[in-house]
Amino acid sequence: MSTALDVHVGELTEQGHTLLRGIATDEEAAEALRAFGELVPQYDGSLRYQVKAAPGFEERRYSKSVNTILVHTEAPGWNPTPSYLALHCRVQATCGSGHTELADMRQFVASLGEQDRAALYEREIEWLGHNTGGVGTEGVRRPVVERTESGREILRFSYNLLTTGQYDPPVDASVDPVELPLGSFGIHLAEQAEAFFRENKVSVLIPEDSILVWDNQRMVHARSAYRDAKRHLTRYWVAAQR
Repeated sequence: MSTALDVHVGELTEQGHTLLRGIATDEEAAEALRAFGELVPQYDGSLRYQVKAAPGFEERRYSKSVNTILVHTEAPGWNPTPSYLALHCRVQATCGSGHTELADMRQFVASLGEQDRAALYEREIEWLGHNTGGVGTEGVRRPVVERTESGREILRFSYNLLTTGQYDPPVDASVDPVELPLGSFGIHLAEQAEAFFRENKVSVLIPEDSILVWDNQRMVHARSAYRDAKRHLTRYWVAAQR
């Protein structure tokens, strides 16, 4: 007979994401997530990061704003990147928005023409470090799709970095393509990824006392804009045992 963990592991393998329900506290969240691997420190060195609107970020595409956040994987400048990303909903937005949106990047890569697809494996990008507390890496140079020695593929992506040269740009940011990591090709790639994402995304309004877990080395994610500033999620990074 399959256990609840087997079901969640199966969903992560088959669809890239799963939802854990009935988890009310930080301690319960940590215990549940350790079934998938080791909790690892985030940008500021903490195991938990509070995703909640805060003053000072009104004009930025950032986790502490209420603005739309465009497609990306978490911590592409880290090596390794987090295996799984998890969001524990403490207070759900009541405005009918603030969804977490997911799509399978492997399907996107497979949908590309031969020349564009080859470029994702061959053209390297300087993925910037993105640390607020001096913890972690200073960035890495990798292609969008990295093949490891074991044959696994790790995907890194950031619409913002490819189109503005920043991870968390102002809402109205623009830049000369020659200054971007992949130049005009990066903009072309980002626009294709965004179009694919809008056609194929899964949109989840995470229930309170539930955790959405997804494969960060496979899935891209985004967030819809919202108005209810009481919305509160706690984010975790998980390193899987490979």
